[in-house]
Amino acid sequence: MMRDMRLIHGPMKLRASLHETIWGGQRLRDVAGKCLPEGRLIGESWETATDSQIIEGPHTGRSLGAAVEAMGAESLGERAVSLYGARFPLLAKFIDAHQWLSVQAHPDDVYAAAREGGKLGKTECWYILDAAPDARIVYGVNRSVTREAVRAAVERTQLEELLLTVEVEAGDVIFVPAGTVHAIGAGVALYELQEYSDITYRLYDYGRLQQNGQPRELHIERALDVMRYEPSPNVKAAVCEMSADTAAERRILAACDYFVEEELRLKGQFTGEATDASLQILTVLEGSCELLPAEAPSMRLELGNTAILPASMGSYALDGGSRLIRAYVPEAHDEALARWRAAQPAAESSR
Repeated sequence: MMRDMRLIHGPMKLRASLHETIWGGQRLRDVAGKCLPEGRLIGESWETATDSQIIEGPHTGRSLGAAVEAMGAESLGERAVSLYGARFPLLAKFIDAHQWLSVQAHPDDVYAAAREGGKLGKTECWYILDAAPDARIVYGVNRSVTREAVRAAVERTQLEELLLTVEVEAGDVIFVPAGTVHAIGAGVALYELQEYSDITYRLYDYGRLQQNGQPRELHIERALDVMRYEPSPNVKAAVCEMSADTAAERRILAACDYFVEEELRLKGQFTGEATDASLQILTVLEGSCELLPAEAPSMRLELGNTAILPASMGSYALDGGSRLIRAYVPEAHDEALARWRAAQPAAESSR
């Protein structure tokens, strides 16, 4: 049976938006191929921001948000819409932490819906791309603590005494469920995938001041509302190898109700399928490749490029020597989701 051509949407390549931060640097030029303004502290490159401009494919010149609205729910996918509503579901970023980020916690969906005007909570995952020797992250607390003890440590500017810090290196995967206190340390560059949410509760900022001499705003009480007060059973996620494929090595980096994040190392022409369940996000981490949709023009993807494959796009191929991320919203019976959960030494909650 022929497919309805009105529902055929081709891939869309995006121009990421760069964000200057007090803790950023210039490494995204090398790690992610970004063209950075000289002398500016660029901490983040938002790959799938809804205000990112489409630079190739259908809706060229429009923002991603405008294109999604024009195409309708079929571009997002049935599962994505059932979980996230009619909004773009996932935000992908490159992050360069030249200095330590603040210690933060994010709410889950229930808290965010009740206290933040119906917004999404935030579960996220970090894939470490580069790390300086001895670079570290904060991941939760180092022992069982109380709300009162955390508040007192923040007031004394001594919260470090209660936090678990862990050394990281390139290739590590850190899955960060909502409620996990966390911070990215100096010297770490990573790829982040998260629920599309802008809610961050800054718990602690080491007592440092901004250029205007004032401390950054903290959100202590809300962070205390949502944070976990027990240590996490494991910090680094166990990567799950998928079945052998002669065209690509496939590894599931992280999987939960909100997203599956898969790494593809291409060895030939790999074939994939954009299903009606969810759109897909492709981001090139190394090398370059040709994206070859069955029913749309081909697209060249270079280091740091991100493309959106609408759920209605159908089959495609990837050809070339590259390493890339493929992400999507999984159905409940998704094989990658089941395999990743089974591989974890102590399974983290998906919410």
